[in-house]
Amino acid sequence: MGLPLRMTFNEQDYVYQIINSNLINKNTTELELMLNGEKVILAKENAVWKLKDGDLQLDADLIQALGRSVSLRLRM
Repeated sequence: MGLPLRMTFNEQDYVYQIINSNLINKNTTELELMLNGEKVILAKENAVWKLKDGDLQLDADLIQALGRSVSLRLRM
């Protein structure tokens, strides 16, 4: 896992870590993140990030912002 990263969305701060960032390249379509201590898996479908299986319910705009944040940081 990498360093904790911060993101502000709708005036609320979120802390996340990228799991296995060395496996991410420009063709990656799935991301594993630790968001506020919970594991989240994001999948990219037709240029839109979506939450993959899981019990955690997140706002669709937050999921998109997380995917975009990681994409920009790692030049995906």
